[in-house]
Amino acid sequence: MSVSLDPAALLAIRDLELRARTVMEGLASGLHRSPYSGFSSEFTEYRQYSPGDDLRYLDWKAFARTDRFYLKKYEDETNLRCLIVLDTSRSMTFGSRGYSKLDYARTLAATLACFLHAQRDVVGLALFDQTVHHTLPPRWRPGHLAHLYAALAREPASRTTAMGPALDEVRRLCPKRTLIVLLSDFLSPADEWSASLAHLAAAGHDLRALQILDPAELTLEGFGHAAIWEDLESDQNLYVDPAQARATYQKNFAAHTGAVRDALHRAGVPLQSVDTGRPLDLTLRAFLRQSAAA
Repeated sequence: MSVSLDPAALLAIRDLELRARTVMEGLASGLHRSPYSGFSSEFTEYRQYSPGDDLRYLDWKAFARTDRFYLKKYEDETNLRCLIVLDTSRSMTFGSRGYSKLDYARTLAATLACFLHAQRDVVGLALFDQTVHHTLPPRWRPGHLAHLYAALAREPASRTTAMGPALDEVRRLCPKRTLIVLLSDFLSPADEWSASLAHLAAAGHDLRALQILDPAELTLEGFGHAAIWEDLESDQNLYVDPAQARATYQKNFAAHTGAVRDALHRAGVPLQSVDTGRPLDLTLRAFLRQSAAA
């Protein structure tokens, strides 16, 4: 039986690929090989006939030309097309446990990419803050994962979030039906990006959202005494007394979270709320099971 690693111990490992492979080892065996099998039916290539193959897919024209039996292969027989979309804005750099939400999210992204790559699914990456500032198209080829890890490991430029324009850009990047996994803290107002999300969903993509939150953001516990705090997105200095502000904060945070859930629900996007104090293999296991059940 595997034992989940404490996130603080795991994220102390500097090498992102090693972190991803460590989380992979923590995933329970027996997960279905492809939670998304049957996602696509686009033709991809031919392969030679083997006894027992379904004769409906024999290509008679190819037989006439070559005197050999070939079957048409379809994309759902070989792979899933996935794009991981990761928020790298300033608010994601917050963390109260010795690591940031971004550290947690990029490790989740790297592990999910490793998992899909091992299934021979094609996976790509889009990083965004005010815009989509780095992309890797979905691919399956030797060396692709190394490029993806390198992109994830880059330090962000610490800009504010503009999720709406970023989602519009993601829509332009996905001409084919794609599983799009969106990792963000979703701290920007929902009315700024809900229309773009709806357009992306209406394009026929399969969207999944993971909201990455630090435990201190949920309760204000651990924020200590009153002090001047800098807003990571606006650079404004704010006086905050956690003891006095806690009730109001929790009320406002609950209202914001409700607006986020409503926007995602209207677009038909399943949401998984992720506490960065939770072991990453448990988070991924829940995500894969939720996706398989959808």
